Amino acid sequence: MSKRDYYEVLGVSRDASEADIKKAYRRVAMKHHPDRNPGDKASEDRFKEANEAFEVLSDANKKARYDQYGHAGMEGQAGGHGAGDFGDIFGDIFGDIFGGGGRGGRSGVRKGADLRYNLELDLEEAVRGTTVKIRIPTTVSCETCDGSGAKKGSAPITCSTCNGMGQVRMQQGFFSVQQACPRCHGSGKQIKDPCGSCHGRGQVEEQKTLSVKVPAGVDDGDRIRLTGEGQAGSQGGPAGDLYVQVHIRPHKLFVRDGRDLHCEIPISFVDAALGGELEVPTLDGRVKLKIPAETQTGKLFRLRGKGVTSVRGGGPGDLLCRVALETPVKLTKRQKELLQEFQTIGDNEGNKQSPKKSSWFDGVKKFVDDLRA
Repeated sequence: MSKRDYYEVLGVSRDASEADIKKAYRRVAMKHHPDRNPGDKASEDRFKEANEAFEVLSDANKKARYDQYGHAGMEGQAGGHGAGDFGDIFGDIFGDIFGGGGRGGRSGVRKGADLRYNLELDLEEAVRGTTVKIRIPTTVSCETCDGSGAKKGSAPITCSTCNGMGQVRMQQGFFSVQQACPRCHGSGKQIKDPCGSCHGRGQVEEQKTLSVKVPAGVDDGDRIRLTGEGQAGSQGGPAGDLYVQVHIRPHKLFVRDGRDLHCEIPISFVDAALGGELEVPTLDGRVKLKIPAETQTGKLFRLRGKGVTSVRGGGPGDLLCRVALETPVKLTKRQKELLQEFQTIGDNEGNKQSPKKSSWFDGVKKFVDDLRA
């Protein structure tokens, strides 16, 4: 008999989100779970069918292959779980309803939590690279009890609630599911005589100083991963990781955009009109920038290779300098007289020296005339 479409099995559309697929699987699986329908072969088959559909549609790679090739693309892929695995998969999905306790809860061994540290850098530090010392609060395995949580000379005992299994079965009417033991939290052990240093937790809090090597070219938002520098794991589990999040402080002169740098250069209207040569700053020192005559405000000049070499490779970017005409202030009487004379001469020359100004006023006149018409 041919297989039903996986989307049809779960009752979702092909553009359903991951959350919708999970919700639909939960609904179908609850309805047809064998514990809820003992001896019902049809419900058992529907449960297995839903499990197979969820196994494919909840995996991005398998889902993409199924969307393209259908069941033919799943040969050797789906349906790999035997009947004995249904409880584990079901428990992973439904564990949050009854307080957790999926597969990881049986031994109590868990990886420690990952940590994040926000590191602020100057632009120059980020571009050239640096090494910084950071101090972070963290939890480490208790040395007094070697992380067991039990007082030195004693040892944890088998949990009396779950008999060392780490899990208990919870019954809700016809429906039952395993969850982590509430007494031992999934470890299968109880501590009768707790360690005086960690009070039975197996971990202690402390501050530690780390040296972080920041590679040249990092950008705002980049992360540096320090493996094993996060929170300590429980019951001998591995420590988590520390992610150092880079934040670049605003710079007085430059704004970074990927590999390029941007800056604004104020120039006088005399330099803009007659042209000249300016010294402009770069991260490697000052360079000469030639300003051609009749330069307009907002003109963009590109200095190639004066930007940033990204940590991801490739050559250096460019420095983009935008000129901004600066209107003189606190003019002397003589300066005002010269400017008025300059203005008079310009008016006599007509619109050839200020084409943008003339065309703008012509546009305004036409706009007003059209309104009056």
